[in-house]
Amino acid sequence: MDTVLGAPAIEAGETALVERARRGDHDAFADLIDGRLAATFRTALAILGNESDARDATQDIFVRAWRNLPELREPDRFGAWFGRIVVNTCRSAIRGRRRRIVREISVGALPGEGDQLESRESPHDDRTADLDVLERALDRLSVADRTLLALHHFDHLSLDEIAGRLSLPTKTVKSRLFSARRSLERALEVERR
Repeated sequence: MDTVLGAPAIEAGETALVERARRGDHDAFADLIDGRLAATFRTALAILGNESDARDATQDIFVRAWRNLPELREPDRFGAWFGRIVVNTCRSAIRGRRRRIVREISVGALPGEGDQLESRESPHDDRTADLDVLERALDRLSVADRTLLALHHFDHLSLDEIAGRLSLPTKTVKSRLFSARRSLERALEVERR
């Protein structure tokens, strides 16, 4: 195996960055998080379902990682450690936020207000409506179900990787993921009525 371009070389480079960051090297920490920013935001958005909350959570995640990095005992396990911070921060954000639901009201739904406006229906509107149904269905799920679905379907993590992040047995993750998918199916049925 080519250790310069292969996974061991990447892992060794990351471990070296982690070691430097643990000693307070801001540049090393910046290098560690640069490659994780987009994926972290996507995961937070999938779990939280709100862009503003996801941005706040992403910032909190990186602040927590920086503050707690000196306590990381196994620098070669940075990825799993960081993944747990992502999940736990998103869970805390959900528990701490008040439910604020903002729904767009169609002008046509207002009595006499939309009569003069042209309809702008397009295929894009259909996709937007589908995404709205999906978002409302995801809002009906528990935090645990949304987390599992996000990690598996948005982050494309294997069952073993999810098990590592959540400190659960792989069989438990598989069973809970199955249940989460069923819950999503039921929530979608309710939202489509």
